[in-house]
Amino acid sequence: MKQTRLIGLTLGALLALSTTALAQDITVAVAGPMTGGESAFGRQMKNGAEQAVADINAAGGVLNKKLALEIGDDACDPKQARSVAEKFASAKIPFVAGHYCSSSSIPASEAYADGNVLQITPASTNPLFTERKLWNVARVCGRDDQQGLVAADYIAKNFKGKNVAILNDKTTYGKGLADETKKALNKAGFTEKMFESYNKGDKDFTAIVSRMKRDNIDLVYVGGYHQESGLLVRQMRDQGLKTVLMAGDALADKEFASITGPAGDGTLFTFGPDPRNKPTAKAIVERFKAKNIDPEGYTLYTYAAMQVWTQAVAKAGTTEPKKVMDTIKASAWDTVIGKLEFDAKGDIKQIDYVVYKWDAKGNYAEIDPGKGT
Repeated sequence: MKQTRLIGLTLGALLALSTTALAQDITVAVAGPMTGGESAFGRQMKNGAEQAVADINAAGGVLNKKLALEIGDDACDPKQARSVAEKFASAKIPFVAGHYCSSSSIPASEAYADGNVLQITPASTNPLFTERKLWNVARVCGRDDQQGLVAADYIAKNFKGKNVAILNDKTTYGKGLADETKKALNKAGFTEKMFESYNKGDKDFTAIVSRMKRDNIDLVYVGGYHQESGLLVRQMRDQGLKTVLMAGDALADKEFASITGPAGDGTLFTFGPDPRNKPTAKAIVERFKAKNIDPEGYTLYTYAAMQVWTQAVAKAGTTEPKKVMDTIKASAWDTVIGKLEFDAKGDIKQIDYVVYKWDAKGNYAEIDPGKGT
């Protein structure tokens, strides 16, 4: 039986959910931007979920049953995300690893809560996701108020007395991250020279680049995604600006380097310590590489989300979402990204972010250890 299927907003999707999985399977799901501007991260999540399901099934499954995986495409669109969530809830899927964009995870989580679905996001960092007292949400990544603090600390130390601009793309993720970084910078006594916004999907940054040039901006911090950040870097270099660009975890995919080319050299971003380098990930990384897949970015975070749920189901002896969530919050879990514990909100207790730098060859490496929060 084909274990992986893709659903979006088609009329036949719900029927497919209810008829194509064998009765003995437990159907779970992964949801994210399988299409659209952030599809590179949807690909990461799909790869992580598929490998996790394959490995779990090879080890005997869970509760003496195999897992079947559904894939939902939200294209990072809030309405489409809620539609996918409603379909999964109607199909009585007990668990979803997703979504990627905070602007998708937040509305989807409400549909999941109403439909009795447990949701663990591998990647959504906006604090609001876990701040609404929903019973069904958790994340295996950090939060923007933690990530922004590390970025601000780096900027304050390394660009003291320099001119800094802060941009955001008006999205839940981008504006939230920019606001948290600005707040932490201002608290440290550092005032930005420029604070502007643009629209996600913009391709022409001439006006913003011209203003940065006029204001002699040394570093621009971008709360936004890799597509626009990559274009901004190229256009800065085209106008002769040597301004350093710094952003968040949305730059953790090699597609960023394919957009910028050598112009991306020196670009900074924050992300968790590279899970590919952890001893807990060695064997799993080798399995990915055997398939010519680089488990970068949120690939292993998605794998970890699947591990947490599966282990909790085995311990609880049921897939009933509320009982599984109670179990998740009551214990510690061994995962590919290390041991994880969750607080009452669904946030992980083990948090740290580090600063990375892209080079001219399209690779990134850690340059600053940041600090745990």
